[in-house]
Amino acid sequence: MIQRIQSIYLILAALVSGVLVWVVDAYLNGDGNEFLGVDDSVYFGTFMVSAVLSIFAIFLFKNRQLQFVINRLNILINLILLGVFVYRALTWSGGTAVSEKGLGMFLPVLSIVLLALANKAIRKDEQLVKSADRLR
Repeated sequence: MIQRIQSIYLILAALVSGVLVWVVDAYLNGDGNEFLGVDDSVYFGTFMVSAVLSIFAIFLFKNRQLQFVINRLNILINLILLGVFVYRALTWSGGTAVSEKGLGMFLPVLSIVLLALANKAIRKDEQLVKSADRLR
């Protein structure tokens, strides 16, 4: 289970969604205070759902098709979260001209990349199993 590369990618995606949200600031508010992802319950809940789905997908190593579908659902959740971040960044006063945005806004992008790499490795494993079944 853990020796597969997609498990490593899924662990990294869970760490990005579950741990870095506590550390990396998403943006600075008008008063100059840092805003973390845990400060808003919608962001925090979405990040935690993403982290739980990534960990859940690790234990689905025997059912690669379901693991692939769970990862796609997780990518969709991260795309929605990224869309919310972009929408809020563009509707703030000053728009994109003000450099108030933090690195936390790019956590969904990093998570999407890791989940896509995991899906690529899952697809590769599935093709390997199918080719071995053809030889039998």
